[in-house]
Amino acid sequence: QPIFDAGRNRANLDVATVSRDIAIAQYERSIQTSFREVADALAGRATLGEQLRAQTAQTNALAVTYRLADLRYRAGAASYLDALDAQRSLFTAQQALVQTQALQLQNLVALYRVLGGGWKGE
Repeated sequence: QPIFDAGRNRANLDVATVSRDIAIAQYERSIQTSFREVADALAGRATLGEQLRAQTAQTNALAVTYRLADLRYRAGAASYLDALDAQRSLFTAQQALVQTQALQLQNLVALYRVLGGGWKGE
């Protein structure tokens, strides 16, 4: 082995140390990102569950409102405009319910993905 290498061994050691520190920092950042994604998905799951329950209750209430408005119209106690307005409100609530259900399913897929699940294609 050479006795005098002009600091090459020291420089190689410094490069190896810096490379190790960079790899550790990248690994820690990756772990923090993973924890953040899982926390976000779990928070979204809880929020969307509450939103879905509220949207379902509103849709059910508007369905009753529409049935009553239709009965009043058929009995001659109200105009058809009242029944149409109740039907329009019910339709809007049903659309919002479907959108909320889709968001909840998307959130479940995201949670599955961030927890390590994935598609294994052929």
